[in-house]
Amino acid sequence: MNRHKPSVDVMFDAVAEVVGAKAVGVLLTGMGQDGAKGLLNMKNQGAETIAQDQKSSVVWGMPKAAIDIGGATHVASLSHVPQALCDLTKSGHTGD
Repeated sequence: MNRHKPSVDVMFDAVAEVVGAKAVGVLLTGMGQDGAKGLLNMKNQGAETIAQDQKSSVVWGMPKAAIDIGGATHVASLSHVPQALCDLTKSGHTGD
């Protein structure tokens, strides 16, 4: 898929199907659009999703693509992603 092996979209689609709303997806810096549709699929299944912001990205292609199609419920700098993950899991979002 998307000429990438492994493909982030394939992985995120599998997580959406198997884990659904109990998952948290994170898409970090990278070139192209791989992962954007999969992150949107995760969001549509009830998962929280995080995309890295432009300022902290080396290449803002993948996170930008996810944000552009509405796949990110949160946008965070790289230094804030770990805290966002902790907050989401502590808040009980992950299916509890």
